[in-house]
Amino acid sequence: MLQTIGYLPIGWLVIAPLAAAAFFAFYFGRQRVGALTIGPTFGARLNSQPNFHGYFLAIATVLPAAFVLLMYLLFSDGFVRSTFVSELPDYLIARGPEQVDFFVNRVVEYAQSKRASTTGNLLFDASVERFSTLKGSARLTAIFLATLAGAAGFFFGRHQLSRRFPARSYVELGITSALFVCAAIAVLTTAGIVLSLVFETVRFFSLPDGPSIFEFLFGTDWNAQTGANFGAVPLFFGTLMIAFLAMLVAVPVGLFSAIYLSEYASPQFRAWVKPILELLAGIPTVVFGFFAATLIAPLVRDFAQWVNALPFTPDTLLAAQPTSALAAGLVMGVMIIPFISSLSDDVINAVPQSLRDGALAMGATKSEMIKQVILPAALPGIIAAILLGVSRAIGETMIVVMAAGGRALITLDPTSDITTVTYQIVALLTGDTAFDSARTVSAFALGFVLFGVTLLFNIIALRVVQRYREAYE
Repeated sequence: MLQTIGYLPIGWLVIAPLAAAAFFAFYFGRQRVGALTIGPTFGARLNSQPNFHGYFLAIATVLPAAFVLLMYLLFSDGFVRSTFVSELPDYLIARGPEQVDFFVNRVVEYAQSKRASTTGNLLFDASVERFSTLKGSARLTAIFLATLAGAAGFFFGRHQLSRRFPARSYVELGITSALFVCAAIAVLTTAGIVLSLVFETVRFFSLPDGPSIFEFLFGTDWNAQTGANFGAVPLFFGTLMIAFLAMLVAVPVGLFSAIYLSEYASPQFRAWVKPILELLAGIPTVVFGFFAATLIAPLVRDFAQWVNALPFTPDTLLAAQPTSALAAGLVMGVMIIPFISSLSDDVINAVPQSLRDGALAMGATKSEMIKQVILPAALPGIIAAILLGVSRAIGETMIVVMAAGGRALITLDPTSDITTVTYQIVALLTGDTAFDSARTVSAFALGFVLFGVTLLFNIIALRVVQRYREAYE
């Protein structure tokens, strides 16, 4: 029984009971307050609507139980693991921490794989059974304590319900607190990511085999796999080149489609086409990468070979590689089209209709009105959309990993395979990494530079919108 409990998905053990308890408490609290006699006098009136009393009782019931389950999620694994290690035989402990960790990890992996067969090793099989029992006991204990906490919260909240009880104030305070916690989690997560990048970047430049900041930012030779050279200029060049090719596709197509949908298309056509266009934003990037590697990259190579075969061009004019910057840039541009199109369409539609009517009343044609009135008024938002698209292109990973290649080159030939910052981060952190050498830690330095560039583009976009929006208001 305990082993079966240990295998149950924790999501069902948390979400379903909490949802059921919240629904029951809400219904009970609403019905209890609604049954009170309400008269015409002020003292007989309810301080808050019955729904708020139901919400209050639901919160009072669910919050203590959720806290207990949260503590279980955070600390149960460490507690079970430490308890299990304390029960291991002395001769196994004497082998050292590394051997103990290896043994415990094998037991945990085998226990979580839900295998029914035994291995024949008495110690290992008994350890798997014991670990599953401890895990199941921890879950049963958490469920029991959460039930007690929820029941205590229910009876406490039930005792508070009355005509004069300000349930609405407490509910609004709870919702405000929940929103604050969510915002704090987002801010703290971002701060943690930034601090980890900063710490690892400083450690990278302080390693004995690490480069100097000048060599990293301005060096032209990158060979981090061997730990020899860390000149990141080829990576920056490849990233910007693919982003530039992507924007050559995304900006005109996205902007012109936004102009057509907002100014020329009928409402029926717009209602059909815009959702279809925005479906591109929901396609996983790995699908775009597969499409680029299997279809676009061969087409780019065939085109480059056809150009090289022309009688008036050299045979080596274009590299004609199986993977290329052009293939990755074209597909990445298609992926970014919905971002620019949707944002630009919203900005263009936000231009007051009075500006359109005034321009047409002055005798301007529709194209003149769009070119001289609508686009200048919407220009800050359009620039912000383009800059956000550039940030999206710079940070893209799967497309460049699958279709751009991996050579650290500085070349203007778009049919050559080149590497990017995101490709190198994936390559450096793939496999068995110890994070104790300049090779692996260099990925954090690359990530910090990428984060800084993306943040810079976002700040520029926000400043452009703020500055020019004030001019039009």
